[in-house]
Amino acid sequence: MGTGAGGSWVRYWRDGTRPVEAMHARFRDHVYPPHSHDTYSFGITDAGAQRFRCRGAAHTSGAGMVMAFNPDEVHDGRAAAELGYHYRIVHLGPSVVRDVLADATDGRSGALPLFAHPVLTDPALAYALTRLHAALAGTTDPLVRDERLTATVTALARRAATAPASAALAARTPTDRARRQAARRARELLAETYMEAVPAERLAAAAGCSRFALYRAFRAEYGLAPSDYQRQLRLRRARSLLRAGTTPADAAAATGFADQAHFSRWFQRVYGVTPGVFRNALLSASLDVPLSAPLDG
Repeated sequence: MGTGAGGSWVRYWRDGTRPVEAMHARFRDHVYPPHSHDTYSFGITDAGAQRFRCRGAAHTSGAGMVMAFNPDEVHDGRAAAELGYHYRIVHLGPSVVRDVLADATDGRSGALPLFAHPVLTDPALAYALTRLHAALAGTTDPLVRDERLTATVTALARRAATAPASAALAARTPTDRARRQAARRARELLAETYMEAVPAERLAAAAGCSRFALYRAFRAEYGLAPSDYQRQLRLRRARSLLRAGTTPADAAAATGFADQAHFSRWFQRVYGVTPGVFRNALLSASLDVPLSAPLDG
C-alpha cells in the first residue's frame, strides 16, 4: 500500500499469469492526465465523486456508480468533491474477456464487447464488480476468482454491452440429465480434492462442459457455487479436527484456509460460534455455550 499527501492511499494487486489487475484507492488531490489502458477497465466509486472526460464529453461518477472503459479509450480523472473519493477498479485484458465470453457461449462468440456508456447506474453490476475485486485482492482460491470473473464479465456483457455481445449470451439450457451428470462429476472431484486449489478449468473438464455451464448446473443441482461447496467440505473437515482436540490455528492450516482469521470468520458465519468456542465446549464436555461466550477464535 502506498500513502500520499492529504491521506491518499493506494492498494494494488496483479495476477502473475494473465492480464488481470485490481486497485483500491482514496484520492483527494491526485489528477490523472489524459491516458488509456490496453485493457478493459471497470471501476466502482465507493464514496465521494470523481469527474473525467471521455469521448469528448464530461462525466461524473458518484457513490455506487460503475465506470466502464474500453481498451485504448482515452480519459482523465480528478475529484469532483472537496473530500475526494474512494474507488476500486479492475483491469481485464481483452484476451481474458474473450475467453470468458467464448466459454459462456460454447464458442459461439469470439467478438469483443463494446461498452457505449462510460458511467452506469446499475447496483447489480456494482455488486458483481465489488465481489470480483474482493476475490482478486483478498483470496488465493482460484475457483472463487474464476467464478466471480465469469459472473462479472457475463453480467457486464448482458447488461451494459452493445447488442451483439449481449445477444450471444442467450443461455442454452442443458437437459436435466446432462445438468445432473455434469454437476455430479464436478462434486465427485471436489470430494476427492477439496483440500487442493482446484482451477475452474480442471473442474469443467471433469464435468465435461464449459466453466459457465458447470457453474449454472452446479448451482441448480446443489444450491451452491462449486467454490462454496468446496469451502463447506473444508469446514466439515475442520469441525472433525476440532472435535478431536486440534487447535483452531492447526485446523485452519490443515484445511486450506488462508489463515486462522479467515477460518474463524467462515466457521462462525456457518455454525454460529467461533472455532475456539466450539472446541472449548467439547473439551468441557458441554455443548451448552453461554451467550456471553467470547467471540474470539
